Amino acid sequence: MSLGYNLNANGIRQHLIHYEGTGPKLLVVPGITSPAITWGFIAERLTRHYDVHVLDVRGRGLSQAGDLDYSLDAMADDVVALAEKMGGEPLVVLGHSMGARTAIRAARKAPGRFARLLLVDPPVSGPGRRAYPSPWPWYEDSIRAAEKGCSAEEMRAFCPSWTEEQLALRAEWLHTCQLDAIRTAYDGFHTDDIHADLKTLELPMRLVVAGAAPVIGEEDIAEIRELAPGIEVRTVEGAGHMIPWDDLDGFVAAVTD
Repeated sequence: MSLGYNLNANGIRQHLIHYEGTGPKLLVVPGITSPAITWGFIAERLTRHYDVHVLDVRGRGLSQAGDLDYSLDAMADDVVALAEKMGGEPLVVLGHSMGARTAIRAARKAPGRFARLLLVDPPVSGPGRRAYPSPWPWYEDSIRAAEKGCSAEEMRAFCPSWTEEQLALRAEWLHTCQLDAIRTAYDGFHTDDIHADLKTLELPMRLVVAGAAPVIGEEDIAEIRELAPGIEVRTVEGAGHMIPWDDLDGFVAAVTD
């Protein structure tokens, strides 16, 4: 069972979808163009282990959009404010891609608010580092197509391995991703230094790597382990960057074992 709800946190309306489950409270922070509803099939599986709350990141889905700050710091402040609003024990945070970078920055800002971080294939680009491997036009072209109105079949050109249901959801909801919000986040992949954040963190963390994606390589894993010696690492072999879309069972195992 799922139920959408709104909270005012960090001065804006934050929309989340709650998938009631057993276990500790889990806040899912999706990637750069993934409204909360597109995580439904994943959240339902995670309810066997967690009480799951999936966030519409600002400028996406049903959360507030418009003339806002879309920087990494703003998104991290949202997560800190939500942890305060949601109350109770410190949150477990699962962040995918941009969401993982957001979780890292949030934990640096307020380490006591979080029990554990599950960091799923975060871009390791940044100042002086190699560029993020996905080119900008892929994002802009797909959003422009969704803004005009496109079918699941037309969306397949951008996500050829996805199921019909997954494509239909993306075609339906991608237009809610405000283009300048996405551009700011994408540019931030190259200007924000999450490695400097990682070396300050002492809470339990797990890095989940997409084994068939070029986002995180062996040398990146080695550097992350040097910065955060206690971090656990799981690799989902054969999965692309959108790990649960490629291998849901492998993803669930990697974040719950």
